[in-house]
Amino acid sequence: MHIPDGYLSPSTCAVMYAGAGVGWYAALRRVKRALSARMIPLIAVFAAFAFLVQMFNLPLPGGTTGHALGVTITAIVLGPAGSILAVSIAIAIQALFFGDGGITTLGANCFNMAIAGSLVAYGMYRLIGAGATLGSRRRVVAAAVAGYVAVNVSAFLAAIQFGIQPILFHDAGGAPLYAPYSLRVAIPAMMAGHLLVAGVAEAFITAGLVAYLQAADPALLRGAYGPGADSDASIPLTTSSLRRLWSTVAILLLVTPLGVLAVGTAWGEWSPHDLPGTQAHGELTTSPRTPASLSIPAGLQRLSTVWTAPIPAYAPVFVRSAFFGYILSAMFGVGCILAVSLAAQMFLRRSRTTDSPQ
Repeated sequence: MHIPDGYLSPSTCAVMYAGAGVGWYAALRRVKRALSARMIPLIAVFAAFAFLVQMFNLPLPGGTTGHALGVTITAIVLGPAGSILAVSIAIAIQALFFGDGGITTLGANCFNMAIAGSLVAYGMYRLIGAGATLGSRRRVVAAAVAGYVAVNVSAFLAAIQFGIQPILFHDAGGAPLYAPYSLRVAIPAMMAGHLLVAGVAEAFITAGLVAYLQAADPALLRGAYGPGADSDASIPLTTSSLRRLWSTVAILLLVTPLGVLAVGTAWGEWSPHDLPGTQAHGELTTSPRTPASLSIPAGLQRLSTVWTAPIPAYAPVFVRSAFFGYILSAMFGVGCILAVSLAAQMFLRRSRTTDSPQ
């Protein structure tokens, strides 16, 4: 679901950056009052959680892979605005350092997964769980349904963005310039795996975490630190709450090597020379998910080199073991999120000191 550089035209990328920019601005304004010493650690821990969850690749139909997003539990605890920021941070680090998603397509990826995903997840959870007590089973069911729907809405948006490229952007001979897959190919190919596997994974993860928090730390489920909080949300964030959350992140970090067990690449995330159905791929494929024969689209080839990630595919060049390299990449990614969190806290303290009356 992480769209690489080259698959979307520059104009599509600009439109999606504009849409994401509106979402980021609204989210920042929304959480401004809550952006305190307590809110920033929560955003950091859930950004780390989303980052790690998305490293667990799952085998999908057709020989490709996919993953859950971690956006639903983030939206439930932080509210949609906090979730937009947390998941966007995770996606940005994935693109910048690991080449998981592109730089030109960062706006599209954040719009699909962080913004649309957060809004849909939170809206579905609130709608289905309305009137239910905090510890009720209906809240768990609401979390599962919200996770399933949010992942599939995000996947559908990505499929639409793929599918409109050959319609809108092609050369004089009709050859696609960017993503070569029509809507008739992109939608079924993208949705099959997410409807059957990735959405189910998000549903189970979210339902399990909500059930756990109902017993262990219900204060976090009150949405006390996110906009749109329940009216009875008044319990402050405690050190033990953060310790539980970071313990969960630590466990995920230690088992991230399981994410390399799934064989295959996510649909639509191929490099130009690995693009199925192209002449550069060697033996042409004619499966339903790819056109019968293509040359590498010129625009895709050109934009694919806009950014070279220092640790592509979560595989440091100096580490021979894929498992060890994966866990090192996970540690580095979480470290980056912590660094961003500390920088935000320092900036917040400094700005408040400057604004305070002398």
